[in-house]
Amino acid sequence: MNDPVAATRAGSLDELPGDLMMWVLIISELLVFGAGLAAFLGVRIFDPGGFAAARAELHPTLAGINTIVLITSGFLAARAVDFRLAEKRAAARWHLLAAMALGTVFLIVKGYEYADLVVEGISTETHPLFTFYYLLTGFHAAHVVAGIAILALVAWKDAPRNLEVGTAFWHMVDLVWVLLFPVIYLLG
Repeated sequence: MNDPVAATRAGSLDELPGDLMMWVLIISELLVFGAGLAAFLGVRIFDPGGFAAARAELHPTLAGINTIVLITSGFLAARAVDFRLAEKRAAARWHLLAAMALGTVFLIVKGYEYADLVVEGISTETHPLFTFYYLLTGFHAAHVVAGIAILALVAWKDAPRNLEVGTAFWHMVDLVWVLLFPVIYLLG
């Protein structure tokens, strides 16, 4: 086949870091989170005062700390790929372990936040904001757990392509949090 347009399209897909199926998964996950955020914003339109009052029960400082934790973790995962491509396997693994440790810190902070809300008697039934809060942040936390497992696997089987695939998923987890944080915790 001597079709230059088809060759260009195929070349563009070949230039994606990692694996095409991981990108399909990432896009589908972003669409799911996007739909959840759109629903959150749609319901908020009908009760801005109630959402503002409910939001006052959240912990924006802890969420801000978690944002820094995940962004730093994403940076370390990206550095791991750079180190692996430079044949510095030990440095790559250490960076992946540090990224995983920060993912664990994120989960601990999020767990503290959940526990504090539960002690205050706040559940999914308290207000629609909390229904979305628990749903979206809980689904995200499940992705953090999956991401930590994926990073552990790619630290063990550390071929450069594996690291690219694993860190692409981890960056999706970062991106979702960067979207969730302002919408849930800061949007007035």
